[in-house]
Amino acid sequence: MEWFNSFSTFEISVIGLFVLGYSLYFRRWFTAGKLLKQKGGNWSYKFIIRSIYFALIIVSLLGPTFGVTQKEVESSGKDIYVLVDLSKSMDAHDIAPSRIEKVKFELKKLANTFVTDRLGLIIFGSESFVQCPLTFDNSALNLFIETLNTNLVSSSGTDFGPPLKMALDKLLQEGDQSGKESSKIIVLISDGEDFGDDTADAIRELRRAAVKVFTVGVGTEEGSTIRDGIDIRKDQNGQPVVTRLNSRALKEVAVETGGKYFEINEGLNEIPQLISAIDSVEGEFRQSRQVDVTANKYYYFLAAGLFLMFMDALVSVRLFKL
Repeated sequence: MEWFNSFSTFEISVIGLFVLGYSLYFRRWFTAGKLLKQKGGNWSYKFIIRSIYFALIIVSLLGPTFGVTQKEVESSGKDIYVLVDLSKSMDAHDIAPSRIEKVKFELKKLANTFVTDRLGLIIFGSESFVQCPLTFDNSALNLFIETLNTNLVSSSGTDFGPPLKMALDKLLQEGDQSGKESSKIIVLISDGEDFGDDTADAIRELRRAAVKVFTVGVGTEEGSTIRDGIDIRKDQNGQPVVTRLNSRALKEVAVETGGKYFEINEGLNEIPQLISAIDSVEGEFRQSRQVDVTANKYYYFLAAGLFLMFMDALVSVRLFKL
């Protein structure tokens, strides 16, 4: 027999209260008998039956499990590549504490939600790199997320095309041979300033492969300046550079691939809706295996304890013999 719950301080406390209560009861009964000069009645019956159903209830709380059976368990999941824009515009502070820091915070929530799915991480600016391949290792993924900063990629602009093509290639290469195309997902996170020329080609390839892209726009339409150390970044004319959210390109990618567009700004956070949208995508069947399982049979002990408690309430005994 195995136990679903461990013997804890709660059970010890309840047993202690039971013993203390009956000790005080015995003391009062003994004192009353001496004062009345009467012999004790059949008190042992009540003590025994109450001890038994009390013990049965304690056992039911511990969750006794026995009776091993075979159960078929099916494993399914999704392959998700998250593409994170690390261009310098992601250092803007129109979202506190900054766009990239807010993205890192939300990415950890995303990683902790889809623990049964494989997640990968691609970073990009004008070029793209695989920061973390598809993995079930949630701890490793969170470490990679923590290291994200805009110094990891070239600061010469943003191009959606290369990371989208890279993510598609990796999903098709690393995916299960029996996997469904619908279980492969790309999440593109950016402020939307796409200066590349390959995005249209990437969208056509994604549509042919039936891979959905969920896009997340980060920033505000009012925009913000970008700090370069203690200074504010300026253009060639010496004017402060202001970066603004450009949702049009992100919405286009989402619509063309059958995905959805979500947004993070100073007053709106649609990451919960993104999580729901990803969760609604059917996962692919990975494997089926037989496992040994035991059932928690607490209800047998609880039923027996309640029955004895009911009988105890029905039957009365004399405490003293007259």
